[in-house]
Amino acid sequence: MNKKQEKFLLIATDFITINFAWVIYFFIRNESGMFAQFTEPVFFIPMLVIFFYWFILFVFFGMYRTWFALSRFDEIFTLVKTTFWGTFILFFAIFIDDSGTGESKGNRFLIFIYWGLMVSLTVVGRLLLRSIQRKLIISGIGRKKALIVGYNDRAKEIHDQIISHPALGLDVIAYVAIKDENLGKKYNDIEVVGKVNEIEEIIDRLEIKEVILSVSRQNDDLLIEIISRCETKDVRLKIIPDLYEILSGQARTVQLYGFPLIDINPQLMTDWERAAKRIIDIAVSFLMLVASIPITVATAIAIKIESDGPVIYKQERSGLNGKVFKVYKFRSMYQDAEKRTGPVWSQKDDPRITRVGRFIRRVRIDELPQIWNVFKGEMSLVGPRPERPFFVEQLAKEIPYYKRRLRVRPGITGWAQVKHKYDESVEDVKTKLQFDLFYIENMSLKTDIKILFRTVFVVLFGKGHYD
Repeated sequence: MNKKQEKFLLIATDFITINFAWVIYFFIRNESGMFAQFTEPVFFIPMLVIFFYWFILFVFFGMYRTWFALSRFDEIFTLVKTTFWGTFILFFAIFIDDSGTGESKGNRFLIFIYWGLMVSLTVVGRLLLRSIQRKLIISGIGRKKALIVGYNDRAKEIHDQIISHPALGLDVIAYVAIKDENLGKKYNDIEVVGKVNEIEEIIDRLEIKEVILSVSRQNDDLLIEIISRCETKDVRLKIIPDLYEILSGQARTVQLYGFPLIDINPQLMTDWERAAKRIIDIAVSFLMLVASIPITVATAIAIKIESDGPVIYKQERSGLNGKVFKVYKFRSMYQDAEKRTGPVWSQKDDPRITRVGRFIRRVRIDELPQIWNVFKGEMSLVGPRPERPFFVEQLAKEIPYYKRRLRVRPGITGWAQVKHKYDESVEDVKTKLQFDLFYIENMSLKTDIKILFRTVFVVLFGKGHYD
């Protein structure tokens, strides 16, 4: 099953088990006659509120991320930990609520009966779902196509491990050669179908979802090339580590049925931070869209009075995972400014910019329509600025790791925007890329808040630049 189907089934299973736990608890608490009642019990509304509470907690603690081929023990351990802390919060909420009602202290500890019911039923529900999922995978439903880069003893060993453990859901369907002499060779009836410089075409043609790299430590440049080529592909990358890397602690490994693999490009933010970041984006963008209506109207009138052409300028940009979308800006240049020159970078004192455009750029009003991109989920408040596909392809050929910027949702503002000027040359792009990569490797809510505060400083005092 794909990720959306898996998440839907997980949420549906949790909905049933969490509400069933509430039904049993409600009966024990209010219908069994074992405990005193001080208020008339309400059944339905609290049940829905409690489910929503657990749903939010589960999202924040990563309980709805894909647990494909990972230990069920790890999933259950995380579930128990999440429900324990969630119940702990409920206990203190009930304690504060009951402090003035005369509710007996003994009744407050009923919450731990609820926790026992809650964790038991949700564990059973998830184990049942994972067992069904496992059987479907073994039977051939929902399996993923895998590619091994390198044709050597370690590559063959991991291939044997994958074949002997069908519950992994992986099917190795091709090898990619590092050395020319390995082209056309076979192992376990799987052929070496191409070389590293063809890997993007091979991934697309064979619909690969997992790429396993068996590359020695002496080939660092080759490893960087492979990772860069796979950067915008919807694949998971893992490296078979050297024994030295494992023993020295240089590699953070995951276990593939006892065989260590290094995750490449792991999740950049924790699940709860990603969820919180998106919630903040939606809430803030909605408030800004409403609050900025007077500025939007005034700016639109000023642009229309000064020059012909549309008020809103739409331009294709590369977004998350390279997906192209249309970014919205107030038009700050004369109409058809690039008709003769083609795509070129903006520059200081650009003659294509109108008088109104110069002003709205200086106070950052030209970026205001991008709040709608944020609300739709195409952009975030904070992230690397989205670049045009033409420049992305051009720069990716000159700058290693440039496409790594596409692994995160682009933003209205970012670390590069508050630290550097307009892109006027490839050297400027390289400098800003360093800031972007620093942000990507250190993504957190704290970093986002810091950048937002610095952006306010930039807008008020005219420091920093945007594209």
